[in-house]
Amino acid sequence: MQRKFIVGNWKMNGALTKNEALLKEVANGVAQMSGVDCAVCVPFPYLAQTQSLLHDTPIKWGAQNVHQANKGAYTGEVGVSMLRDFGCDYVIVGHSERRSLYGESSQLVAEKFAAVQKAELSPILCVGETLEQREAGTTEAVVTEQLAEVIKLRGIQSFRTAVIAYEPVWAIGTGKTASPEQAQEVHAFIRKRIAGFDEEFGQALCILYGGSVNASNAAELFAMPDINGGLIGGASLVAEDFLAICNAGQK
Repeated sequence: MQRKFIVGNWKMNGALTKNEALLKEVANGVAQMSGVDCAVCVPFPYLAQTQSLLHDTPIKWGAQNVHQANKGAYTGEVGVSMLRDFGCDYVIVGHSERRSLYGESSQLVAEKFAAVQKAELSPILCVGETLEQREAGTTEAVVTEQLAEVIKLRGIQSFRTAVIAYEPVWAIGTGKTASPEQAQEVHAFIRKRIAGFDEEFGQALCILYGGSVNASNAAELFAMPDINGGLIGGASLVAEDFLAICNAGQK
Protein backbone atom coordinates (compact mmCIF):
# COMPACT_ATOMS: atom_id res chain seq x y z
CA MET A 1 0.00 0.00 0.00
CA GLN A 2 1.28 3.47 -0.91
CA ARG A 3 2.20 5.87 1.83
CA LYS A 4 -0.09 8.86 1.88
CA PHE A 5 1.35 12.12 0.56
CA ILE A 6 0.08 15.38 2.06
CA VAL A 7 0.99 18.66 0.35
CA GLY A 8 0.23 22.08 1.76
CA ASN A 9 -0.56 24.84 -0.75
CA TRP A 10 -0.28 28.18 1.03
CA LYS A 11 -1.55 30.11 -2.00
CA MET A 12 -0.90 33.87 -1.59
CA ASN A 13 -0.55 33.78 2.18
CA GLY A 14 2.30 34.08 4.64
CA ALA A 15 4.50 36.44 6.63
CA LEU A 16 8.07 35.84 7.78
CA THR A 17 7.37 35.63 11.51
CA LYS A 18 4.20 33.56 11.14
CA ASN A 19 5.88 31.27 8.61
CA GLU A 20 8.69 30.43 10.99
CA ALA A 21 6.33 29.44 13.80
CA LEU A 22 4.15 27.44 11.42
CA LEU A 23 6.98 25.57 9.72
CA LYS A 24 8.74 24.74 12.98
CA GLU A 25 5.55 23.38 14.54
CA VAL A 26 4.68 21.35 11.46
CA ALA A 27 8.23 20.00 11.16
CA ASN A 28 8.28 18.95 14.81
CA GLY A 29 4.92 17.23 14.46
CA VAL A 30 5.71 15.42 11.23
CA ALA A 31 9.00 14.20 12.70
CA GLN A 32 6.92 12.10 15.13
CA MET A 33 5.04 10.43 12.25
CA SER A 34 6.39 7.47 10.33
CA GLY A 35 3.62 6.55 7.91
CA VAL A 36 3.10 9.66 5.82
CA ASP A 37 5.10 11.91 3.49
CA CYS A 38 4.65 15.69 3.53
CA ALA A 39 5.53 18.76 1.50
CA VAL A 40 4.62 22.43 1.46
CA CYS A 41 4.34 24.67 -1.61
CA VAL A 42 4.91 28.27 -0.58
CA PRO A 43 4.94 31.69 -2.33
CA PHE A 44 8.17 32.48 -4.16
CA PRO A 45 9.41 35.12 -1.64
CA TYR A 46 9.37 32.54 1.16
CA LEU A 47 11.33 29.77 -0.55
CA ALA A 48 14.64 30.82 1.05
CA GLN A 49 13.10 30.83 4.52
CA THR A 50 11.39 27.50 3.88
CA GLN A 51 14.62 25.94 2.63
CA SER A 52 16.48 27.18 5.69
CA LEU A 53 13.91 25.87 8.16
CA LEU A 54 13.10 22.52 6.53
CA HIS A 55 16.40 21.31 5.07
CA ASP A 56 17.09 18.96 7.99
CA THR A 57 13.51 17.75 8.35
CA PRO A 58 11.50 15.03 6.58
CA ILE A 59 9.32 17.68 4.90
CA LYS A 60 9.94 18.53 1.24
CA TRP A 61 9.04 21.89 -0.28
CA GLY A 62 8.12 23.40 -3.59
CA ALA A 63 6.52 26.25 -5.53
CA GLN A 64 2.98 26.95 -6.67
CA ASN A 65 3.75 27.95 -10.26
CA VAL A 66 6.58 28.39 -12.76
CA HIS A 67 7.15 29.92 -16.17
CA GLN A 68 7.42 27.52 -19.07
CA ALA A 69 10.74 29.04 -20.18
CA ASN A 70 13.82 28.56 -18.04
CA LYS A 71 15.07 32.14 -18.41
CA GLY A 72 14.72 35.20 -20.60
CA ALA A 73 12.94 38.53 -21.00
CA TYR A 74 9.84 37.64 -18.98
CA THR A 75 9.58 40.41 -16.41
CA GLY A 76 8.04 39.26 -13.16
CA GLU A 77 8.23 35.54 -13.96
CA VAL A 78 10.17 32.75 -12.24
CA GLY A 79 12.04 29.98 -14.07
CA VAL A 80 12.54 26.43 -12.90
CA SER A 81 16.33 26.81 -12.50
CA MET A 82 15.59 29.46 -9.87
CA LEU A 83 13.41 26.98 -8.01
CA ARG A 84 16.24 24.45 -8.10
CA ASP A 85 18.48 27.04 -6.40
CA PHE A 86 16.12 26.95 -3.43
CA GLY A 87 16.05 23.17 -3.17
CA CYS A 88 12.51 22.67 -4.43
CA ASP A 89 11.37 19.13 -5.10
CA TYR A 90 7.85 19.92 -6.32
CA VAL A 91 6.05 22.48 -8.45
CA ILE A 92 2.26 22.79 -8.72
CA VAL A 93 1.12 23.27 -12.31
CA GLY A 94 -2.38 23.85 -13.63
CA HIS A 95 -4.07 24.73 -10.36
CA SER A 96 -7.70 25.65 -11.04
CA GLU A 97 -7.04 29.22 -9.91
CA ARG A 98 -4.29 29.55 -12.52
CA ARG A 99 -6.59 28.14 -15.19
CA SER A 100 -9.63 30.26 -14.28
CA LEU A 101 -8.10 33.54 -13.08
CA TYR A 102 -5.12 33.72 -15.44
CA GLY A 103 -6.47 31.87 -18.44
CA GLU A 104 -3.89 29.10 -18.45
CA SER A 105 -4.78 26.55 -21.12
CA SER A 106 -4.11 22.84 -20.86
CA GLN A 107 -1.40 23.30 -23.50
CA LEU A 108 0.37 25.93 -21.41
CA VAL A 109 0.04 23.76 -18.32
CA ALA A 110 1.62 20.89 -20.26
CA GLU A 111 4.53 23.16 -21.23
CA LYS A 112 5.07 24.07 -17.59
CA PHE A 113 4.84 20.38 -16.65
CA ALA A 114 7.57 19.65 -19.21
CA ALA A 115 9.80 22.44 -17.93
CA VAL A 116 9.56 21.12 -14.39
CA GLN A 117 10.46 17.58 -15.42
CA LYS A 118 13.34 18.69 -17.63
CA ALA A 119 14.84 20.32 -14.53
CA GLU A 120 14.44 16.99 -12.69
CA LEU A 121 11.79 18.30 -10.32
CA SER A 122 8.39 16.68 -9.83
CA PRO A 123 5.27 18.41 -11.15
CA ILE A 124 2.00 18.20 -9.24
CA LEU A 125 -0.50 18.36 -12.09
CA CYS A 126 -3.93 19.66 -11.08
CA VAL A 127 -7.02 18.53 -12.97
CA GLY A 128 -10.70 18.96 -12.27
CA GLU A 129 -14.09 20.17 -13.42
CA THR A 130 -16.30 23.15 -12.66
CA LEU A 131 -19.75 22.77 -11.11
CA GLU A 132 -21.35 23.39 -14.50
CA GLN A 133 -19.24 20.69 -16.10
CA ARG A 134 -20.08 18.21 -13.35
CA GLU A 135 -23.79 18.95 -13.66
CA ALA A 136 -23.50 18.50 -17.43
CA GLY A 137 -21.93 15.09 -16.91
CA THR A 138 -18.65 16.01 -18.60
CA THR A 139 -16.25 15.48 -15.68
CA GLU A 140 -14.44 12.59 -17.34
CA ALA A 141 -14.17 14.42 -20.67
CA VAL A 142 -12.71 17.49 -18.95
CA VAL A 143 -10.14 15.49 -17.00
CA THR A 144 -9.25 13.47 -20.10
CA GLU A 145 -8.54 16.66 -22.05
CA GLN A 146 -6.38 18.06 -19.26
CA LEU A 147 -4.33 14.85 -19.12
CA ALA A 148 -4.18 14.50 -22.91
CA GLU A 149 -2.14 17.66 -23.44
CA VAL A 150 0.55 16.38 -21.09
CA ILE A 151 0.56 12.95 -22.71
CA LYS A 152 0.79 14.56 -26.16
CA LEU A 153 3.77 16.70 -25.18
CA ARG A 154 5.65 14.43 -22.77
CA GLY A 155 4.32 10.93 -23.29
CA ILE A 156 2.66 8.61 -20.83
CA GLN A 157 6.03 7.75 -19.26
CA SER A 158 6.18 11.28 -17.84
CA PHE A 159 3.75 10.27 -15.12
CA ARG A 160 6.41 8.04 -13.58
CA THR A 161 7.87 11.14 -11.91
CA ALA A 162 4.73 13.21 -11.49
CA VAL A 163 1.87 13.57 -9.04
CA ILE A 164 -1.71 14.21 -10.11
CA ALA A 165 -4.08 16.22 -7.93
CA TYR A 166 -7.79 15.95 -8.62
CA GLU A 167 -9.45 19.14 -7.45
CA PRO A 168 -13.09 19.70 -8.34
CA VAL A 169 -13.19 23.45 -8.97
CA TRP A 170 -16.51 23.76 -7.17
CA ALA A 171 -14.84 22.56 -3.97
CA ILE A 172 -11.81 24.87 -4.00
CA GLY A 173 -12.03 27.35 -1.14
CA THR A 174 -15.81 27.02 -0.99
CA GLY A 175 -16.12 24.83 2.07
CA LYS A 176 -17.81 22.25 -0.14
CA THR A 177 -16.11 18.90 -0.44
CA ALA A 178 -16.71 16.11 -2.89
CA SER A 179 -18.02 13.11 -0.99
CA PRO A 180 -15.46 10.33 -0.58
CA GLU A 181 -17.43 8.33 -3.12
CA GLN A 182 -17.48 11.20 -5.66
CA ALA A 183 -13.76 11.76 -5.25
CA GLN A 184 -13.00 8.05 -5.45
CA GLU A 185 -14.95 7.73 -8.68
CA VAL A 186 -12.81 10.34 -10.43
CA HIS A 187 -9.57 9.08 -8.89
CA ALA A 188 -10.37 5.58 -10.13
CA PHE A 189 -11.09 6.98 -13.60
CA ILE A 190 -7.73 8.81 -13.67
CA ARG A 191 -5.84 5.71 -12.56
CA LYS A 192 -7.63 3.57 -15.14
CA ARG A 193 -6.87 6.13 -17.83
CA ILE A 194 -3.14 6.09 -17.10
CA ALA A 195 -3.06 2.33 -16.49
CA GLY A 196 -4.57 1.87 -19.93
CA PHE A 197 -1.18 2.87 -21.31
CA ASP A 198 0.94 1.12 -18.67
CA GLU A 199 -0.71 -0.99 -15.97
CA GLU A 200 2.29 -1.11 -13.62
CA PHE A 201 2.91 2.57 -13.16
CA GLY A 202 -0.77 3.38 -13.49
CA GLN A 203 -1.27 1.45 -10.30
CA ALA A 204 1.76 3.13 -8.70
CA LEU A 205 0.58 6.64 -9.64
CA CYS A 206 0.12 9.04 -6.73
CA ILE A 207 -3.24 10.83 -7.03
CA LEU A 208 -4.08 13.48 -4.44
CA TYR A 209 -7.48 14.95 -3.65
CA GLY A 210 -7.77 18.72 -3.27
CA GLY A 211 -10.87 20.65 -2.31
CA SER A 212 -11.67 21.86 1.21
CA VAL A 213 -9.91 18.96 2.92
CA ASN A 214 -9.86 19.46 6.68
CA ALA A 215 -9.17 17.58 9.88
CA SER A 216 -12.73 16.28 10.12
CA ASN A 217 -13.06 14.81 6.62
CA ALA A 218 -9.47 13.76 5.82
CA ALA A 219 -9.60 10.26 7.28
CA GLU A 220 -12.75 9.33 5.37
CA LEU A 221 -11.31 10.66 2.09
CA PHE A 222 -7.97 8.94 2.60
CA ALA A 223 -9.72 5.63 3.26
CA MET A 224 -10.76 5.47 -0.40
CA PRO A 225 -8.61 3.00 -2.36
CA ASP A 226 -7.49 5.40 -5.11
CA ILE A 227 -6.95 8.51 -2.99
CA ASN A 228 -3.25 8.64 -2.11
CA GLY A 229 -3.25 11.85 -0.10
CA GLY A 230 -4.29 15.46 -0.28
CA LEU A 231 -3.45 18.88 -1.68
CA ILE A 232 -4.39 21.06 1.25
CA GLY A 233 -5.23 24.76 0.97
CA GLY A 234 -6.45 26.81 3.91
CA ALA A 235 -5.91 24.09 6.50
CA SER A 236 -2.18 24.01 5.66
CA LEU A 237 -1.86 27.50 7.19
CA VAL A 238 -2.82 26.25 10.66
CA ALA A 239 -0.27 23.87 12.14
CA GLU A 240 -2.76 21.99 14.30
CA ASP A 241 -5.10 21.41 11.35
CA PHE A 242 -2.37 20.43 8.92
CA LEU A 243 -0.84 18.00 11.40
CA ALA A 244 -4.25 16.45 12.06
CA ILE A 245 -4.63 15.86 8.31
CA CYS A 246 -1.13 14.38 8.12
CA ASN A 247 -1.97 12.14 11.05
CA ALA A 248 -5.11 10.97 9.26
CA GLY A 249 -2.84 9.88 6.41
CA GLN A 250 -1.09 7.43 8.71
CA LYS A 251 -4.25 5.50 9.52
